[in-house]
Amino acid sequence: MQRLYEEEYEVKTALLGKIEAEVQQMIQERKLKIKEIKDMVEFRKKDADGLIADGGQVFTALMRRVEKCRDDFNQTVKERLKTTEKQAEDLIKELEQEIEDLTNRSSEVKPLSHTEDHLHFLQAFRSLKDPPPPRDWTTVEVRPPSYAGTLRRSLDQLEETLNMEMKKLRDDAELKRVQQYEVDVTLDPDTAAPWVILSEDGKQVHDGGVMKKLPDNPKRCTGYTCVLTRQSFSSGRFYFEVQVKDKTAWCLGVVRESIKRTGLTKRTPKTGYWTLLYYKDVLVFSDDPDVRLPLRAGLQKVGVFVDYDEGLASFYDVEARVHIYSATGCTFTEPLYPILCPWYQEGGTNSAPLIISPVNQTD
Repeated sequence: MQRLYEEEYEVKTALLGKIEAEVQQMIQERKLKIKEIKDMVEFRKKDADGLIADGGQVFTALMRRVEKCRDDFNQTVKERLKTTEKQAEDLIKELEQEIEDLTNRSSEVKPLSHTEDHLHFLQAFRSLKDPPPPRDWTTVEVRPPSYAGTLRRSLDQLEETLNMEMKKLRDDAELKRVQQYEVDVTLDPDTAAPWVILSEDGKQVHDGGVMKKLPDNPKRCTGYTCVLTRQSFSSGRFYFEVQVKDKTAWCLGVVRESIKRTGLTKRTPKTGYWTLLYYKDVLVFSDDPDVRLPLRAGLQKVGVFVDYDEGLASFYDVEARVHIYSATGCTFTEPLYPILCPWYQEGGTNSAPLIISPVNQTD
């Protein structure tokens, strides 16, 4: 019997140890969950604080714009009133002058009506000058200032201005927000096409014009003058900027890990490409069909932002602080790699490099 107790004790002790280990594991899991929730709340708090600050700048700028439109409207009304007052003043001066002329005429005529010397009367009457033809004042009036449509036009102009200002401020605030997710990426020589040349720091790429003999590598892109980064992203948000200054053609964005790396393929989200393409003064988001985009003069730096979990890929003109395009509803199921395609030299006109640039939020 004692032996049975000992065996049961050993079994129960082992079971108790297992239960204790499981309990400790569950405790740790819950502590980690608490930390995750607290970190999320802290992150959202910082996000909200940043949004409030950006919103304050936006509303302050809009209020200044409203005040300016109000001042312009008041100035317009005052100027029209001033014009009316000037017209009235000129008419009054003219009337006063006519009154003075008529008074002088009366002064000349009135003494004659009392003379009884016929000869003197006739001589004096003949010497009177003919008065100027009188102006018909019955049709003369001071035109009241016309304010018809003034307020309506001012409100329409204000609406248009506010829409432009709001877009500009919204884009600026949005760019500041996404720039907070900057990542440090470098180009991967194992993925570089045989024609391209990378800088030693892995931040620049340009077409060398000559096809190099490189070891076979399944990661290498051989269909286009492209290179991927060493870093990939499978969750969360990330942002990077690429200088495109002095280039006549380029392509950049993000691609999924499983893209076809040999031969040519249509670059679309369906084939794993979310990229902007610039060629011969035309800017498009590569799709089927391509989405042609308005091109601002002097595009020098492009910002790329990806929210992996939300399925969003956005592009920005960094210098102008303007949103260029967003691909929404994207299906990201694999690691994403930033991709840079400097394009061919095209006789030297497109020899400038694409440069991964550090973010400067004071731009």
